[in-house]
Order: sequence, then C-alpha cells, then structure tokens
Amino acid sequence: MSFISNYVDNYTASLYDMIVEYVDTEYSLWLTWFLTPVIVTFLLPAVIIILIYVSSIIFYLYRLYRLRVVEGVQNDWKHAARLAVCALWDAHGWLWHGYDIRGLENIPEGPFLVIYYHGALPIDMYYFIARMQLFKRIHVHTVADRFLFKIPGWSQLLDGLCVIPGTVQTCAGVLRNGNPLAISPGGVYEAQFGDHSYRLYWKSRIGFAKVALEAKVPIIPMFTQNVREAFRTVGWLRGICLRIYAATRIPLAPVYGGFPVKLVTHLGKPIYPDPSFTPEQLQTKVASAIEDLVEEHQRVPGSILHALIERVYEIPKKRAKKPHTNGTCQNGTAKKEMQDSVNNKCDEDKSGNDKFDSDKAKVS
Repeated sequence: MSFISNYVDNYTASLYDMIVEYVDTEYSLWLTWFLTPVIVTFLLPAVIIILIYVSSIIFYLYRLYRLRVVEGVQNDWKHAARLAVCALWDAHGWLWHGYDIRGLENIPEGPFLVIYYHGALPIDMYYFIARMQLFKRIHVHTVADRFLFKIPGWSQLLDGLCVIPGTVQTCAGVLRNGNPLAISPGGVYEAQFGDHSYRLYWKSRIGFAKVALEAKVPIIPMFTQNVREAFRTVGWLRGICLRIYAATRIPLAPVYGGFPVKLVTHLGKPIYPDPSFTPEQLQTKVASAIEDLVEEHQRVPGSILHALIERVYEIPKKRAKKPHTNGTCQNGTAKKEMQDSVNNKCDEDKSGNDKFDSDKAKVS
C-alpha cells in the first residue's frame, strides 16, 4: 500500500508540475503577445530622439572636420551640415509618412512668419524645415521652449538650425534681417494637453502677433493633417501632468505612437497685419485661419486607422462648419466649450503666463 501511495503522490506532483509549467508558459506567451504592441508604440517615439541625436552628431562632425569635409564644397560648414541633416529628415518623412506640402504658392517673397498648430511632437516642423531648405533654398528659423536648450547634446544642433528662445524683439529682428520664422503660440502646453479634436490651446498668448505687427511681415497659417495621429500623449495622465507642468514648466506627458500615417502640411493664404489691428485682434484672425485649415482638411476627431488608409487613398471629408474656439479659452466671440480637466486649469495657467506672454513668443 505504501508503494501505491508513493506512486500516486509522485504522479500527482509530476502532473501538477506539468500543469503549472504549461500554464506559466502559455501565460508568458499571451502576455508577450498582448504587451508587444503596447511596448512598440512607446518605443517608436524613441526613433525620433535617436534621429535628433544623429542630426546633432552630424553638426559636431562637420565642426570638427570642417576644413577637410567642407573645403572646396561649401564655404559655410554650418550650411553644409544643415543640408546633410535636412536630407536625413526629408528621407524619413518621405519614407515613413509620405510627407507632402500643399499651398507652397502662398509663400511670399521675402521674410514671413509661419504660425502652426503644435502636435504631440512637432515632427511636421522638422519635415517642413527640411523640405523648404532642400527644394526651395529657404531656411526657416524657429522659436523653441527654453528647456530644449538644456538637453545634453542638443546645443550644436539648435544653433546650426537657427533655433532661438525668442523674445518679441529678437524674433522681429530675425524677420527684419530677411529670414523666415516659425512660431507655435500653443507651444509645449498645446503639445501636451491637446488631443485628436485639434482645438487650439493658445490662451492669451499674443507674442507672435506683436512680432508680426512690429516686423510688418505677412503671416502664413500652417496646419499638418494627421499630426495627432502620428504621435499622441497619454490622456489618462493629463490631470497629473497638468499639475506638474503648472508648477514646474517641465513637460512630462508620455508620448506614444510613431504610426506611419499620411502627413500633409497645408499652408494658408498670407495674412497681412493691419497697423490698426491690436495684437488680440490679429491673434483671433490667425487662429480662425488655422481652424479653417483644420475644418477643411482634418477628420475630427482624428482616427489613426483613417490616417493610415490615407497613405494609399485620400478619404473625402464632409463636415458642417463649427464655431471657432481658441482652445479652452474663448476666441473672440466663440461659444463656450464644456469644461474638462484642462479647462479647470485654463484661468490659473493664463494668469501665470500673462506676464510671460507680454514679451515672449513661445513654442516648443
């Protein structure tokens, strides 16, 4: 009997181990299958960071070996490095997103100010600058948030691409020197807390309007179709990230995506500042122009699936025109929107930024 009892016990233990091992293996496989797409969507944005560092390395190499590399080819090593970096980004935009620009006929002669909607990552601005440099021989200067200049290894790249943390005076000076300039009034705030509804989050930021009025240059409204479908921020962390940003001005909203959606940059007709306009009136007019571009070209709310399909087939968009709204705050006579977690912070953020926006035009 003891022999039979031992045999049964050993068999039961062996069967139990087999079942546990089978369940563990199957659970591991299921977990891997389930989590792989999630992991990939958070790893793909790292490709953009890698490309930025590669671009920075190119500038460092050109500076280090400028006499050997540039001699006989380009007198300006920064210009030669800029062309190499632009070729890298234009190739990525063409291969991964089928990037295109429509409305180039609206680009005027001489300096101009580009005002654009800021996606979760301003990947469209990278492509736009590259395309303009390579095919139009126009180098567009840009304004960026100050925190970018504190990231290790980026200083040479930002300097080579003429990225500045501009005040109204410095931005106007760039334009008066004959250089185009790009500004996103929403900046980091719009990047982090915007979503695929494509509303503007400019609040009371009128620095760009002051720049245009002072420099007396036309404004080109710019919007990139599906930019929020390429990269998105994690919505359920928005409240926490909003509190951190309000306290520290550090953007911490996680970004996911990197989907190979179709990206098309649309340039609107030039808006020539009327000297009789106040900065607030000019802001409202430009915001309305960008919202018109969104209404005409973007499916709202945005769909990643539709944006992927548009790589091969452009889906027609038929929607009723909506009233203009400047983000969570009223834009001119726009109707009030329902308040959400971002709205509750709007007035608080606005009061904290009024002094800043009086003399600076911020973007990220």
